[in-house]
Amino acid sequence: MRSFIKASEVVDRRIGWDKLPPWLGIGVLVGIRDALREHNLYDTYEGDPPAAPAHYPAEYLTNRTADGSYNDLAEPSMGMANTRFGRNVAPALGRPEPPPGLMDPNPRLVSTELLLRDEFRPAETLNILAAAWLQFETHDWFSHGTDDNRMLKIPVPEGDDWDGETIDVPATPVDPQSPPGRPSFVNRETHWWDASQIYGSSVEFQQHIRTPAECNDGKVRIDQDGFIDVAPAVIQSSGGADGWWVGFELMGTIFMREHNAICDRLRAAYPEWTGDQIFNKARLINAALLAKIHTVEWTPAILDHPTLHIGMRANWFGLAGEKVGQLVGRIGASDLVSGIPGSQTDHHSAAYSITEDFVTVYRMHPLIPDDYTFEPITGDSAPQGLSFGDLHGVANSRGVLKRLGMTNCLYSLGIAHPGAVTLHNSPKFMRQFHSEKHLIDLIAVDILRSRERGVPRYNEFRRQLRLKPATSFEEISGGDRATAEKMREIYGGDIEKVDTTVGMFGEKLPPGFGFSDTAFRIFVLMATRRLKSDRFYTVDFTPQVYTPEGMAWIADNTMTSVLLRHDPALEPVLRNVKNPFAPWPRMRHA
Repeated sequence: MRSFIKASEVVDRRIGWDKLPPWLGIGVLVGIRDALREHNLYDTYEGDPPAAPAHYPAEYLTNRTADGSYNDLAEPSMGMANTRFGRNVAPALGRPEPPPGLMDPNPRLVSTELLLRDEFRPAETLNILAAAWLQFETHDWFSHGTDDNRMLKIPVPEGDDWDGETIDVPATPVDPQSPPGRPSFVNRETHWWDASQIYGSSVEFQQHIRTPAECNDGKVRIDQDGFIDVAPAVIQSSGGADGWWVGFELMGTIFMREHNAICDRLRAAYPEWTGDQIFNKARLINAALLAKIHTVEWTPAILDHPTLHIGMRANWFGLAGEKVGQLVGRIGASDLVSGIPGSQTDHHSAAYSITEDFVTVYRMHPLIPDDYTFEPITGDSAPQGLSFGDLHGVANSRGVLKRLGMTNCLYSLGIAHPGAVTLHNSPKFMRQFHSEKHLIDLIAVDILRSRERGVPRYNEFRRQLRLKPATSFEEISGGDRATAEKMREIYGGDIEKVDTTVGMFGEKLPPGFGFSDTAFRIFVLMATRRLKSDRFYTVDFTPQVYTPEGMAWIADNTMTSVLLRHDPALEPVLRNVKNPFAPWPRMRHA
């Protein structure tokens, strides 16, 4: 095994996995992933996790708990809400940068000169629903929260148009139980891939989103017009208010409706079940469907490379393929042959958690456009232009959905491109972003957060992933000489200071990729880990736990079938669409 791993890394360095024929590329990626599993997983609890709350076995053996506890029965607190983020780099290198390094160079200057959108650069292989989907999923995986009692003050550069001398950003809360000199940070969401962006990470949140107990139907609150029937205060308490916009609400609406459709199927099969039984099982099924869609549809759309098309389907179905699995089931224990779902659980070299490094590589704000055109699918009225500000916030989002209709909103985002994840393409509206309590430069905050939370800068980050560091600013300037010069000026000629986000946005991408190869290394590791560590995707991915009806629901559905179930008017445009996260064809009208 070690010789295979070493050979894979040598081939990758000398040739590049992306330049090999797909089946050879798959072999190299397997070796890269195995090396990352061995060297790039660190448990910040170092074997001394906190205790989990008490539960009865009936609450967790075949159900997900609200807070994510008891997924691992031997270590019940693993991955639960309000536990620490892990690391993908050695803890000694994952220490937050103290002042003055925290502001060196000035995050606002980096934001303005290297990241802020000068003109919109589209990602032409994707649609805006792909951007909305990513935001929807990241709300499932992580949330740090903020500490308003500690403010980080970004100095406003001379000549800047900001009103004031500093941009005041609330700090990230530090786990008070962290070891001296090694602060860790806590994930307010569960670390598991369990659809907590819908169901929350607490019993209290679930009670808010569920229909009244007397209904006994296990459903979530959807009003008579088909919209999410949850009070804005509940959304705000969950941390969703700042990120709420039309794209995010559309995803939430669709999969809350999907939950209720699953409930109807379960009620028909099990009329004697209680509402709690139906809710818990529907949640399990809905979460697995989300994970499947992300694995075999969204990922091949944003990483449109032949090797990844094979590899991501293999993660779910195995190289034997979907049809073989349907006919004969698993062929042995190998993930590679039959896929991760239904295999043995394995945390590899560290207890499972989402990592700080994973959070950094998923900062892909350039995907979000500043301006939108909403077109009626029937062509019976003129297109309407709106800004992100018109779509942002609970009131604005709901107003647009009610005025234009869900069908037209989905269609309009489906035919339009998101932004490319590159330098000089972060949204203009983020430069002065009104969060719930503060006015901030969200682009500068992206830079600040990685420094604050101890993610190494770009070159050291690459070294820790056993990649070659950049040796010149030209390598990471997006091929633009003026950008390279500006980068050299901002970082004082020291390439070791370049921020990870800046380097990733500027490096040359593999063919078909929507984000960098550096970010992809974390993806290779964590995409499989989120499935492989979760018993509900491994040993308990069975008809006994999910029900036969649940297993069939997961197997038979795709993002397209979900969209059509809840919006049949989209059928003419989706009829020949292979991947719903790629641009949809425009409807032709007489």
